[in-house]
Amino acid sequence: MGSKASLHLREEEIEAIQQETGFQSNQIIRLFSRFTSLDKEQNGFLTRDDFMRIPELAINPLADRIVDAFFNGGEEHVNFRQFMRTLANFRPSSAKTSEDSPNSRTNKLKFVFSLYDYDSDGMISKKELLQILKLLVGANINQDQLSHIAERTLLESDTNNDRHISFEEFKTVMVRTEIDTKMSVRFLD
Repeated sequence: MGSKASLHLREEEIEAIQQETGFQSNQIIRLFSRFTSLDKEQNGFLTRDDFMRIPELAINPLADRIVDAFFNGGEEHVNFRQFMRTLANFRPSSAKTSEDSPNSRTNKLKFVFSLYDYDSDGMISKKELLQILKLLVGANINQDQLSHIAERTLLESDTNNDRHISFEEFKTVMVRTEIDTKMSVRFLD
């Protein structure tokens, strides 16, 4: 998929992506069309700049963190299959969604957790909370207020008192959050 010669989807690729992500074939074809329209250079991959040309994403205060999620391990390009794997997190789930599905509640929470966990150490520190809060509220709240919010969040979430929020602690705090409604995109059929 990385060369100019491979800008078309083959049926076996569609089937493999369908198995891996749960998207229907017509959704995959539509998303491939969107992917190729973002790929201005027609390289068969997207760069960070390509993502930032999406107006709805560009205005999101977490845009850089969301775009980072598409680039696993510091890669500079995302091919269509990688693109689809990340988008699968945003598929609405149902009562039939298995726990190992990319769009399961646990995997959606892992995705959100990774947005907070800047250093990818499996813990959210006060410093990381402050970074996210600054992105979300900008200059609307002063540094002391932000620090107070981060400290309070730690006090309420950190059950083992290690001054960090683990994924399990995060999951516990998020138990009443309707993550599927907050983290789903309706993909046209």
